[in-house]
Amino acid sequence: MSHTANFLAVDLGASSGRVLLGRWDGTRFALQELHRFADGPVNVLGHLHWDVLRMWEEIKTGLARYTAQAGGPLAGIGVDTWGVDFALFDKNGRLLGNPYHYRDSRTNGVPDIVHKNVPFSRMFEQTGIQFMQINTVYQLCSMVQSKEPQLAMADMLLMMPDLFHYWLTGRKAGEYTIASTSQMLDARSRQWATDLTDLLGIPTRILPPLVPPGTVLDNLRPEVMADAGFPTPVPVIATGSHDTANAVAAVPDLDLHSVYISSGTWSLMGVELPEPVINEQSLSFNVTNEGGVANTIRLLKNISGLWMLQESRRQWQHEGHEYTWDDLLALAAQAEPFRSLVDPDAPDFLNPGNMVAAIRSICQRSGQPQPESVGQVVRCCLESLALKYRLGIEGLERLTGRRFSKMLIVGGGSQNKLLCQFAADCCERPVVAGPVEATALGNIMMQAVATGHLGDIATGRKAIAASFQRQTFEPHPSAAWSDAYARFGKLLG
Repeated sequence: MSHTANFLAVDLGASSGRVLLGRWDGTRFALQELHRFADGPVNVLGHLHWDVLRMWEEIKTGLARYTAQAGGPLAGIGVDTWGVDFALFDKNGRLLGNPYHYRDSRTNGVPDIVHKNVPFSRMFEQTGIQFMQINTVYQLCSMVQSKEPQLAMADMLLMMPDLFHYWLTGRKAGEYTIASTSQMLDARSRQWATDLTDLLGIPTRILPPLVPPGTVLDNLRPEVMADAGFPTPVPVIATGSHDTANAVAAVPDLDLHSVYISSGTWSLMGVELPEPVINEQSLSFNVTNEGGVANTIRLLKNISGLWMLQESRRQWQHEGHEYTWDDLLALAAQAEPFRSLVDPDAPDFLNPGNMVAAIRSICQRSGQPQPESVGQVVRCCLESLALKYRLGIEGLERLTGRRFSKMLIVGGGSQNKLLCQFAADCCERPVVAGPVEATALGNIMMQAVATGHLGDIATGRKAIAASFQRQTFEPHPSAAWSDAYARFGKLLG
């Protein structure tokens, strides 16, 4: 088979979606953005939903732009998205309502109710998944508790990338890496934990058949081909359909002594292992064992990443102040260091409405000076995140018994030079930043492996390293960072 091939990656994030063209020439990868669109929650009657019908139209627009701008044979299409969210379908394959957004308030208090009857230790022992109230299992338990009619009517649950793969091909299947984020998968057998779902009252009948990452699902449906103007059949591939699985697949130089951070709205910090780590220590540290590509486990810590900063910027825009990201980082660099620190994962930040006010409120309650200026707010966000990284990497070292000598940051956050330098200084390790488009590259690379255009993932990672520049940030440890870390630990209790 010829090594030269074109692939399309549909990469849907929590704030934007893109359709990207990936070219593989047998040696290197190249990316071209064909279509980008805004994404995010829609508030309807006090609840947050995803507008999946509009997203579907945007995806089809992106496919059509391939025909208009590039053309020629297309070797594959793959969709990846964030984790935990899902859609329900009836027995005729029709969508039952707009899927809920993971930040919706319907899960407030649900974990406490669930774990009165089912101890979290019992759930963690089987699933190995980090406790987060946004997880699929708690979303479904909220539906069980409220006796939602949609759940009674449902014939099948599809996670978000599986939904779009179904609309592209007509095949309903659950890709393993995205299914693992649900907290309903047995981490060892890598099958649905049906005894757990039965115990929680979640109907087992709705769980889809599972397929491994790299599965060729089917060709595009004829009507989608016609809309896009594709002259020949195009296979649709379930890559690592969870965006983090794809991002980790694309991390160059990932080895036993490096920790990755997929950095964006969330920061996913972890290591790649052959088997899950499920014991009292991992339960206490509240880590997660998510499914990876090529029979791996992503032992990681979910950290609320640039969310605080993104929402603060949105608040300033709402107030009529337009700041570029460069503006914000310049203001932060000039601000007083370590004035105010917060836990990025505090429940107050899940969906506060006014993020700046939420940050100031937490600082006030903890006896710290409130950040007043824009630079002080931004610096608070970035320093707090770097300190959370140090907490994460030290915990992962205790769990694995390894010393991690470097941090590999990929994704949009790898462009934030101030955060990368803070991370290097705080964690006292070199940070290697890039590639920015790791999720899309992992998507493309997995398609190339699945279709036989590329030998394996190890070869793909080397090709990605050769295709894109990265930047190294050397650490400059200081007593000031050590003092801030001690203070941060006290804030977290």
